[in-house]
Amino acid sequence: MADTARPITADDATLRRHLADADVPALLMTVAHLTGDLSLLRDDLRAPGWLFAPQGGLSPERAAEARESALAALARLRDGDGAAGAVPAPPGPPAPPGPELLRAITSWAMERDTGDLVPLLAEELVLPGHGPDPKAPRWTADGLRPGTDFRVVVVGAGFSGLLAGHRLAQAGIPYVIYEKNADLGGTWFENTYPGCRTDVASHLYNYSFAPRHDWPDHFCRQDTVLEYLRDFAKTSGVAEHIRFGTEVTELRWADEESRWYVTVAGPDGTAVERHHAVVSAVGQLNRPRLPDLPGRESFAGPAFHSAAWDHSVDLAGKRVAVVGTGASAYQLVPELAGTAAEVLVFQRNAPWMRPTPHYREPMPAGASWLFEHLPYYAQWYRFWLFAPGLHGILEGWIVDHDHPPTERAVSARNEQLRAALLASMEAQLADAPELRELVVPTYPVGAKRVLRDDGRWLAALRRDDVRLVTAPLERVTAGGLVAGGERLDVDVIVYATGFEASDFLAPMRITGRGGLDLREAWRGGARAYLGITVPEFPNLFCLYGPNTNLVGQGGSIVYFSECAVGYVLDAIRLLLASGRDALTVRADVHDGYNAWVDGANAERSWGWTGVAGWYNEGGRSAVNWPFSAQEYWARTRAVDPADYEPR
Repeated sequence: MADTARPITADDATLRRHLADADVPALLMTVAHLTGDLSLLRDDLRAPGWLFAPQGGLSPERAAEARESALAALARLRDGDGAAGAVPAPPGPPAPPGPELLRAITSWAMERDTGDLVPLLAEELVLPGHGPDPKAPRWTADGLRPGTDFRVVVVGAGFSGLLAGHRLAQAGIPYVIYEKNADLGGTWFENTYPGCRTDVASHLYNYSFAPRHDWPDHFCRQDTVLEYLRDFAKTSGVAEHIRFGTEVTELRWADEESRWYVTVAGPDGTAVERHHAVVSAVGQLNRPRLPDLPGRESFAGPAFHSAAWDHSVDLAGKRVAVVGTGASAYQLVPELAGTAAEVLVFQRNAPWMRPTPHYREPMPAGASWLFEHLPYYAQWYRFWLFAPGLHGILEGWIVDHDHPPTERAVSARNEQLRAALLASMEAQLADAPELRELVVPTYPVGAKRVLRDDGRWLAALRRDDVRLVTAPLERVTAGGLVAGGERLDVDVIVYATGFEASDFLAPMRITGRGGLDLREAWRGGARAYLGITVPEFPNLFCLYGPNTNLVGQGGSIVYFSECAVGYVLDAIRLLLASGRDALTVRADVHDGYNAWVDGANAERSWGWTGVAGWYNEGGRSAVNWPFSAQEYWARTRAVDPADYEPR
């Protein structure tokens, strides 16, 4: 974004043309910020439930009225209010909103006092490249411990690993990133199935300090996300630190040296290195899960997991089985329908779907212009996307024992969500009552991942060449599958059956103090303090670790990774500044924290329900964060030395 004497210089006709594509709530907040005119933020421009509706649920007439008000305010700002002797705006971009202005604007948007959120939001409402990055370390290793040789190994070059490398470089800490694949990107490199895209809005699915304003779609495709990560790695210099085709197979802590011995297997064979700290950025959704079905290896045709798509297999004219109806199947089945001769979709549990009519739509040209030319519009648009999760979504998952909870709904608010989602589905099935009985979930909303619905899923299931099979799968044969006693012959099997999400850090062998094996320490489920540190495993930090998966609480996993990486850098700062060689979380702190998390997870829809899924395996969720994004942000802002063992 260019520095200009005033926020905008376009004439009224140009402005009006581009404002027609603006997101109205974001536009009003932007203009109120730039002008300081809070009268633009009228209560009558907020529709009931507007945080959860496109364009805030405003009628076309009200939206047009709001755009005209914004246009008039921008024109006055551009023209210096049109008064003789008006003082020109100072050169350079406008300043971020001050605390009181930020509080006033966001309180209007969220319909509650946001005083408690101002410090969090102030980190988001900045123009990257104009002033310091509020999340960057403000220290260097050499400044804290001159001459130190402190080195860090990062495992994985996805979103979290690249971010860790960037922050380590800012702190002047030598590091290397080992990536088992031939390229960076993690899950966005591995998943190339037809239709693969984010289910988080594009403008939330990037680093806050390195936004991309020209996302081509509201929810971008896999190749676009991968392109963003490649560009970031190159421009930040992180790419130079990545060793591709190299897998970390073992981590062993040497207590007498306060070092990690890291075994890596790469193109030149196996080697063992010594590092002061390890950052695991292998994530949760990186190891495909295949169903335990008798005869699975006997199938004579091509069979593969959606995360390991075999592009050499031509599906045209074939009978294709898709096992699963989760997020991946939801994206790929509509792509296969019409290409394959027939698609058989095997369903265990139907998904709840959130109406998102613009899910596969391109970003309007006017909106893209505003992101580029109207200062802070991109930041306020990002806030508008962020806001529902900051307050509103999580509350719908909380169990109310006075309701009382059932497999229909766990609270009155959960029942309202169910009614809204069901109404959207039924509107698409008015002339297909037989399908309705198969696709309406029998568990509370939020107990499993809620998918984005633009109508294509149910439209695909209604096709004559698509069949939904809900009978239990029994076995695989050489020619197909058997479900409910019926033999179904197919040419190709696609397993869209998810990942080993709860098996963290596998398949690495990790031993800590006293030779303690991490797998043994995690019997009964993976646990970590803040999802980051584990007792008896000094200087080992996890990103997207246990109980850090968001369930609609705002932002994206990229935001949580920014919080976690900030905490990891502060832990390293504490190590260097205190003269320590090892930092180990206290067992009582770790255990108390996890009891708190487990107790809350049991009181969420995914913890209460009996439905099977990766949100709650074995009666406990090792993956989900049951509180707000604000809570995680607050807990990861800085390391409390009292949480760690004394020197």
